[in-house]
Amino acid sequence: MSWLPPSSVKKPKPRPVMNVTPLVDVVLVLLIIFMVVIPAMDDSLNIVVPGLVNVDEKKEDKEKPFVLSVTESGELHLEEDIIETKDLEKTLKDATRREPARKLVLRGDKSVPYGLMRQIYRSVQGVGFPGVSLRVSPRKAEEAQN
Repeated sequence: MSWLPPSSVKKPKPRPVMNVTPLVDVVLVLLIIFMVVIPAMDDSLNIVVPGLVNVDEKKEDKEKPFVLSVTESGELHLEEDIIETKDLEKTLKDATRREPARKLVLRGDKSVPYGLMRQIYRSVQGVGFPGVSLRVSPRKAEEAQN
């Protein structure tokens, strides 16, 4: 039997251990920042849509619809692009020709005159989208009486 003196026995070297707590903290802070900032960047136009009682339930479509927005000043935006009123029908026909399955959502600021919104809605209906809807915000019956 061989006996080794104590000096020849190798002791394990200390190994570094990574502390992941600061890394997790930083990642969580970044996640929270992105959760707050990304939704705020979604709507670039500041439009307050009118509120209605008994709003239809929101349905999820396979394809995201085109969004045509009318600002308080009457400016038209298809998605993020500004459209001249005279070019509205041509632009919408081009859009529906490119993607015929996409519907259109019309949203207008509540200060836009009804006559203008009705005129735009009539133009949009004539283009041939598979569906046209108005975006409104739901409100309670008590709020409607005030």
